[in-house]
Amino acid sequence: MNNSYKQIYKVIKKYKTIVIARHIGADPDALGAQFALQSIIRRLFPEKRVLAVGSQASRFRFFGLNDKFEEQNEDDVLCVVLDTPDIKRIDGVSLSDFKYIIKIDHHPFIEKFGNLELIDDEACSTSQLILEFAFANKIILNKEEGERLYLGIVGDTDRFLHDYTSSKTFKLVKKLLDMTAIDFTSLYKVLYQRPIAEIRFQGYIYQNLTLTENGVAYIKITDKIMREYGVDSAAAGNMINDLKFVNEIIVWVFLSEDVKSDLIRVNIRSVGPFVNELASKYGGGGHKYASGVKLKSFDEADKLVKDLDNLTKKFKEDNNI
Repeated sequence: MNNSYKQIYKVIKKYKTIVIARHIGADPDALGAQFALQSIIRRLFPEKRVLAVGSQASRFRFFGLNDKFEEQNEDDVLCVVLDTPDIKRIDGVSLSDFKYIIKIDHHPFIEKFGNLELIDDEACSTSQLILEFAFANKIILNKEEGERLYLGIVGDTDRFLHDYTSSKTFKLVKKLLDMTAIDFTSLYKVLYQRPIAEIRFQGYIYQNLTLTENGVAYIKITDKIMREYGVDSAAAGNMINDLKFVNEIIVWVFLSEDVKSDLIRVNIRSVGPFVNELASKYGGGGHKYASGVKLKSFDEADKLVKDLDNLTKKFKEDNNI
């Protein structure tokens, strides 16, 4: 793995223009990795043009502002795709515009699209992989880079609660804190501060969850409800992890209507059966216990919930629960 990080560094050194992309619907991990890597390259190679592309994530503007890449028939352009296992989820660019592509990701493998790919699905986050990249190449991180990577790791591990947080994660974070001396406790407010509208919306979710006999909790969140509470379709996704420690719930699903995109955004979490393979059958994907899907209708969502219920039933039978 160390050699792979050094190989990535060598490729980065060769290109005058570098475009750093990540997945659609960016989360703290994707953004932390993206803007930290952009800062690292700009600082080490000030002569390079380094762009961080993708739709602006308004809730996470504190990570940085995204750039736009306009293809200018340049031959000397490298694209680094972060935190994205498949082509259809890349935000802001077309891979056909680039001479060389690097993929760095911690999701289970879906498809190959990079000339050089570093995939470690045992890592807690792509921010952890960028941290490993920096340390492998003896790069001294500054305070801003340290803050972005710490927030990315915290975001994807939900403050180190998830089971893919490893002893390696803690060792890397310790080295990060020792190197940068960031005030990590103050960063939690930046990441988790929420308006009162979202708190009231959270109350609505708790009051209106449906729970099946097999332990699948789900809720359909219509555009009308979101407008009533003054939140957007991303708000439910920000709350999905809050149900992890409820006794009766094994799998939980938020189905949010996105009128602008004419689709249903589905967030799935589990403390039992693996859900990523089922999510893939519906055109989505993700981790074993945390996946997402985009569906065309609530009717299709009903079928997904039924399949998740059957999956959970089998899990309970196999494990005598």
